[in-house]
Amino acid sequence: MANTKQPELKEPGPSDNQLIDYKKSNKTEQLTTGYGRPIGERSTVITVGPRGPLLLSDFPYIEDTQRFDRERIPERVVHAKGGGAFGVFEATDDISDICKAKVLKKGTKTRVLARFSTVAGESGSADTVRDPRGFAIKMYTEEGIWDLVANNTPIFFVRDPFLFQMFIHSQKRNPQTHLKDPNMVWDFFASNPQATHQFLFLYSDRGVPDGFRHMHGYGSHTFKMVNDKDEFVWVKFHFRTDQGIKNVEPKRAKILAGEQPDYALADLYNAIAKKDYPSWTLYVQVATHEQVQKFSFNPFDLTKVFSQKEFPLRRVGKMTLNENPENYFTQIEQAAFSPAHMPPGIEASPDKMLQGRLFSYADTHLHRLGTNYLLIPVNNPETNKNVKVCTYQRDGAMQVGHNQNGCPNYYRNTFHGPEVTKPEKHLEHATFESGMAARHEANDDDNFSQPRVFYQKVLDDRGRAHLIQNIVEHLQQCTDKDIISRAVAVLANVDDDFGRQLATRLNVNLPKKH
Repeated sequence: MANTKQPELKEPGPSDNQLIDYKKSNKTEQLTTGYGRPIGERSTVITVGPRGPLLLSDFPYIEDTQRFDRERIPERVVHAKGGGAFGVFEATDDISDICKAKVLKKGTKTRVLARFSTVAGESGSADTVRDPRGFAIKMYTEEGIWDLVANNTPIFFVRDPFLFQMFIHSQKRNPQTHLKDPNMVWDFFASNPQATHQFLFLYSDRGVPDGFRHMHGYGSHTFKMVNDKDEFVWVKFHFRTDQGIKNVEPKRAKILAGEQPDYALADLYNAIAKKDYPSWTLYVQVATHEQVQKFSFNPFDLTKVFSQKEFPLRRVGKMTLNENPENYFTQIEQAAFSPAHMPPGIEASPDKMLQGRLFSYADTHLHRLGTNYLLIPVNNPETNKNVKVCTYQRDGAMQVGHNQNGCPNYYRNTFHGPEVTKPEKHLEHATFESGMAARHEANDDDNFSQPRVFYQKVLDDRGRAHLIQNIVEHLQQCTDKDIISRAVAVLANVDDDFGRQLATRLNVNLPKKH
């Protein structure tokens, strides 16, 4: 007998009823052109007779067409697919002994924007693919914008920014077939053992988080914190989900990718609309300069973590998201994050990847959004009414602000242009790096000790089994068998049994160890 059971229908959520809710709370307005002229007809163009050619003088049509042709700004090269929301960050604990930033002063509440995203997929890709997740936080502080541009992983694939573009290319599409190509992904990995730590995290259960609400966020890089006494420490940022970690099983992830490709976006929007506000608690790991000098590894290596046993988490505050965007394009798609945006008291470290990002992010915004992207309301530091931007920067395309009015446009001047005040308070902490300028190799760094801890001690038996299954399932899609052998040989350095199981499942031979 045929199976007549009807598929379960998804219960409508707030996102499904958005237009109905809008209709209930808004009245119909007069349609106009972009320059405000009321329009009398919007369904037909002006033609010479009912079948004749149209006229160039039909400006409402021309305007609409021109605007439609330009609706899409360049897509983000990475993190193209994402969702976000607004909320508040409250500093709940006193960390004034290590940081002077006002945003982290106990009791301070700051408006925030959070944007979550996948990394490699395009804007229309599915939310449940196996991919790292972006976790970008924009805080509108009294001392300007603080962008903590994080991920849901505490490490990354590469430690040198010159390899970043190459890694992203390997995750994108084959330049001839325009298809995702497992050969590219695993060839890059097999050629770059430094990616081992991140690959193990990616192919573990946490590689497919259940939406955005059930994942942690990590600043990943090592940052510097400076206090009022000009003393500094090195820190790592951890946003830990208060909802608890929850992941999607691979089979369900594939079903959701086809049936609900916007699963994570809908989950976040609907939770906030139902007033089930998600929150994360911010912690820092703190290490002195003397301590990091004794590390057996480079403390500024993005493929490494600080041991939480040696450097326990110290609570800082809580972020709660309680406000959905009013318009996705205006407030989320146009949001521009840059790790170079830090308030006094929070500074960069010598981390090579961080140093590269300090330039790259702002540069891509200039291309994607334009010279004056900081005037877009969602990016404008003056969103915080206590902030007044005073610069000698001028003009540029889409300058729609006051453009500093009649203020002098050069420094120094004697006409009350902006001046440096209280340099002892706002001056960056002095750095003390020295050495020969060269392209320093890091190929001999230890790429396997921390992945070994992750495999042997962080994962349980079930997690290790899932990791092996996930790697096998993707790696066996490679049509170049040499890539499979090389990848397994790299992974075998993590754990002997791990390597043997992969080799057996993939029918390859492991090289003999000398």
